[in-house]
Amino acid sequence: MAVLAIIPARGGSKGIPRKNVLPVAEKPLLAHSILQAKQSPAVTRVVVSTDDQEITATAREWGAEVILRPAEISGDRASSESALLHALDYLKRQEAYDPELVVFLQATSPVRPPGEIQRAIESLRRANADSLFSACRVEGFTWRLAGGSVAPVNYDPTNRPLRQELPEEIWEENGSLYVFKPWVLRQFNSRLGGKIAMHPMSRLDSFQMDEPGDIEWMEALLAFRQQGTTDYAPRTTDHGTDRTESKGQKSVVGSQWSRIKLLVLDFDGVLTDNRVVVMEDGKEAVCCSRGDGLGIEMVKAAGIEVAVISKEKNPVVAARCRKLSIECIQSCDHKLAALQARAESKNLKPEDIAYVGNDVNDLECLRWVGLPLAVGDAVPAVLTAAKWKTIQPGGRGAVREICDRLLAHRIQ
Repeated sequence: MAVLAIIPARGGSKGIPRKNVLPVAEKPLLAHSILQAKQSPAVTRVVVSTDDQEITATAREWGAEVILRPAEISGDRASSESALLHALDYLKRQEAYDPELVVFLQATSPVRPPGEIQRAIESLRRANADSLFSACRVEGFTWRLAGGSVAPVNYDPTNRPLRQELPEEIWEENGSLYVFKPWVLRQFNSRLGGKIAMHPMSRLDSFQMDEPGDIEWMEALLAFRQQGTTDYAPRTTDHGTDRTESKGQKSVVGSQWSRIKLLVLDFDGVLTDNRVVVMEDGKEAVCCSRGDGLGIEMVKAAGIEVAVISKEKNPVVAARCRKLSIECIQSCDHKLAALQARAESKNLKPEDIAYVGNDVNDLECLRWVGLPLAVGDAVPAVLTAAKWKTIQPGGRGAVREICDRLLAHRIQ
């Protein structure tokens, strides 16, 4: 399924001038939404719609395509729908490209947890819906103000219930993300139409950056998000370096990502989904992610070497590595020795190396390198040994998730 993410970003914002390129938590505001879209396995293309040269440069620097929109749909009175429709029409006219789904992201909502876009797409599919909006629950007692008078919405003030006993749930569109089928926009001139579904998000993840006073609040929230997972508890300072720790997972400071010169991958369960298809003649086939391949291509272009070290003897390992143009060390019974020899030949220290594993035969390597990483479905011992784990499972975007994170810290 072709899923297109569109991020409208005008140059003439008034509440916060130049907000889309303003540094927020060490990245341009726009970059957060671009990276979140690129890290979603279902999203196949990311486009920024803009009228501005600086936004154009920023979008391309962080890996998005750009569609320049005309002045008549670039003013502060222009609707988001006009920018979305212009992008769809442009791609259809120029490339005969017509996605099956559109994900509309607002750059002013950067506090999306890892995997939130993917979960929203899956929510729409499960509901068999035509469009979807994200929302957070309005907690407490609500009132309506009209004509100078007030009236309760969800309770009787003469018989005040406990808050948890409120009979009516009220949800607020939080503006973070929308998913829709293109025909919805064309038919209704709206992001919502047909069968509409709702994707619940927490209120903490629903804040938007619209006024100057929002910047510090956003940076505080994003500082937690960028540690690697969504749930955090405070941890004591370690040798003067502020760190945090999530449930069952160690944290990784930015400097550990930024110094990586070599990314080493296990094959089965990391570049594949750990399954094998056996043909009648005994030949084997595996499933890999094209997104992983593109991620590897991008980190190589950024100067990070990539290699595979695998115990597997099947020639499919070498074939995939040839396709990706990366070094392949296979049929390897002593992975740590091979890794250390590779490091010595390149004059690399353990701190210069990231290793990605999924099973117990990766433990020695994980314990030796400076940045041990685990795919989301790794065995418990590997998750314990890793400093960071992906949201996605092996073979389904985990390596792309790691590559995007390496690139983000490379650019900073």
